[in-house]
Amino acid sequence: MTAATDDPILAAARAGDAEALDALLRQYQPRVYRFGLHMCRDAEDAKDVLQETLLAAARSLQGFRGASSLSSWLYSIARGFCIKKRRRSKFAPREEMPLDPESPAFEVADPGPSQHEALVSREVEAAVEAAIRSLKPAFREVLLLRDVEGLTAPEVAAVLGLRVEAVKSRLHRARAAVREHLQPLLAGTAPPASADCPDISVRLSQYLEGEISRASCADLESHVATCARCRHACDTLREALGVCRALPEPTVPLEVQQAVRAGIRRLLAPVPGRSDDHR
Repeated sequence: MTAATDDPILAAARAGDAEALDALLRQYQPRVYRFGLHMCRDAEDAKDVLQETLLAAARSLQGFRGASSLSSWLYSIARGFCIKKRRRSKFAPREEMPLDPESPAFEVADPGPSQHEALVSREVEAAVEAAIRSLKPAFREVLLLRDVEGLTAPEVAAVLGLRVEAVKSRLHRARAAVREHLQPLLAGTAPPASADCPDISVRLSQYLEGEISRASCADLESHVATCARCRHACDTLREALGVCRALPEPTVPLEVQQAVRAGIRRLLAPVPGRSDDHR
């Protein structure tokens, strides 16, 4: 999902090529729209966020220096518009959730694709969508960016203006909440817990993010091998994450695509009396 600053399409778009700019933004618009749908939880607001994001990106693309991936930059813009929408809603909370307690930072081991992705049913997919919508915004945006959109934890931290440790802490809790929401659908009732059962959903999430030592990992694997409840929890969490990664990109409404193209044409239209500046 990254676009290097030496990408020829990006370079042409930054130079003012309308067709290249349109092609570049069309590449990212389904993902930005999906992010807006989940964060706004309203289709009309998501359309507005998408249109505002793409036009803002078109206006400021020359200032993009490649310090982050292009996708991270676009999500940062989209998130700003989502927050504005949320603040204008009379149902919005007055303030954002505080940071969760921070855990030690480790390099991220990006989880591989789930073996279940190709077999996900529409029923489970719809349940995942509902589970994501049920999360509080601070948890929802972390899960969306990391497990749906595929950004790394450092990229998510850059988008949200958080420390990587805080991103991971929120991510673990979000994943556990989604697994809990989906558990009856994915694998039925869990076996009873034993007295020494850890918080396996959080521990497995930490394992996937490379946050536990080899010794702790070995202890965890040993426990899971002999505990039906924790094995069940691991299986359902892995399946839930597989469904998150397999969520389809939505179709961007035609009227939004047309509005963005019209906005780009206006943006790049020659200014009378300024022949040295095509913008």
